[in-house]
Amino acid sequence: MERSHRVVSPFVKVREVLRVLPVLAVTGAAVAGMPTANADNKRLNDGVVANVYSIQHQRGCTNNVTISPQLQLAAEWHANDVLNNRALDGDLGSDGSTPQSRANAAGFTGIVSQTVAINPALAINGVEIMNQWYYRPDYMAIMSNCANSKMGVWSVNSLDRSVVVAVYGQPG
Repeated sequence: MERSHRVVSPFVKVREVLRVLPVLAVTGAAVAGMPTANADNKRLNDGVVANVYSIQHQRGCTNNVTISPQLQLAAEWHANDVLNNRALDGDLGSDGSTPQSRANAAGFTGIVSQTVAINPALAINGVEIMNQWYYRPDYMAIMSNCANSKMGVWSVNSLDRSVVVAVYGQPG
């Protein structure tokens, strides 16, 4: 039996590389153009407010729940703090701040409370947030309290962690 030995020219390998190069260039450009993990989460944040409104009205509340820029700022501060300080998982900030002190510093006058959701992944959705909060009696008490007519929600993401903070306010 005769064996045939095929000699592959270096030019053939170069041609193969050149053939896939446009695909690599397009793929690389697409990845480079992807938004960062700190994308605008407005739809998610607004959805949390809508879900809290629904929970309150299922419990018999008749008030409206509106977004407070001051509470949103307090939520943003804490969400960023929780994202960047992995030892945090609740109300206290890395500087010892509380939901009330952050809301006061943001200019809100009144009583506040807070809920925090953390997901060990790039993203989090409204169902995951509500699953974390709905079955916790302390969080359900906050969400269903008709006096909490103001809210601020902020969510942030990194490659392996998503944080959502909702601050609820009773204007004073």
